[in-house]
Amino acid sequence: MYFNRMDIVEAWYLALTDCHGGQSSPEYARLSRMGDYFKPSPMLSVDSLNENAFEIYDQAVSRLLKTIRVEREV
Repeated sequence: MYFNRMDIVEAWYLALTDCHGGQSSPEYARLSRMGDYFKPSPMLSVDSLNENAFEIYDQAVSRLLKTIRVEREV
């Protein structure tokens, strides 16, 4: 498996879109900052990711969901 910059950015953009904890969350702030350097295609979706980007997305979602769960428990 290899990772290029576009795979990483697209995967994290979609993961943050799907798994942020609301507008006051750190994940939402990170998603907003990504808008400074990444303008996604209207066609971007999880289904449009290549195999490598999907692997990154899957790992990012797992990581974000663990983070959100821990924050809500505290």
